[in-house]
Amino acid sequence: MQQEAGAPKQKAGAQRRGYHHGNLREALLEAAEALITEHGPDNFTMADACRRAGVSTAAPYRHFEDRNALMEAVCMRAFDGLAAATGGAKAPFEEGSVESILAGGKAYLGFALENPERFRLMFGRNPDLKSRPHVELAGRACFQNLLASVSAFLASRGQSGADPMPLALRLWSLVHGVASLAIDGPMDIIAPGNDPEAIIDESGRAILAAV
Repeated sequence: MQQEAGAPKQKAGAQRRGYHHGNLREALLEAAEALITEHGPDNFTMADACRRAGVSTAAPYRHFEDRNALMEAVCMRAFDGLAAATGGAKAPFEEGSVESILAGGKAYLGFALENPERFRLMFGRNPDLKSRPHVELAGRACFQNLLASVSAFLASRGQSGADPMPLALRLWSLVHGVASLAIDGPMDIIAPGNDPEAIIDESGRAILAAV
């Protein structure tokens, strides 16, 4: 159908942008995640995220009051992704089994290796960010999954009423330490040839066997 005479013409680019960014919040999150992966969390601006998403610099403020709010949402989503990765890895195994716990630990390592900049952001790259209530809640929810697994493990060993925190902290310290060393390089320099996943498997089994 032809456009009526005198009616303003809509630019094709504007039509594409409107269609593509029907979910502006998601587009900005994806842009920020891509920029973090390429340049690190400290080396881009909100304007860079807007350009990457293909929107005006005024657009983000409908969803994020500033760059910190955008980074907070990225961090929360990263914790959700970590929880999904570890939960999915454990799913084939009985909850609380040794294999389930080790699978979760290896998935934690895998997430760090695949998303090193987001992993650093989640765990203290920005002290102000990690203290934000929503980020703290997302991190606690992620850790709660490990506590639940450890509780189930202790119950299977006849220790239903035992506090899972000490054992969970030992396991988390192992896995997080290995993951941090793996993504930041010292392991390759100091202990070349060691497989981070094998370290988690062997050391994790030793920790659990000592219970």
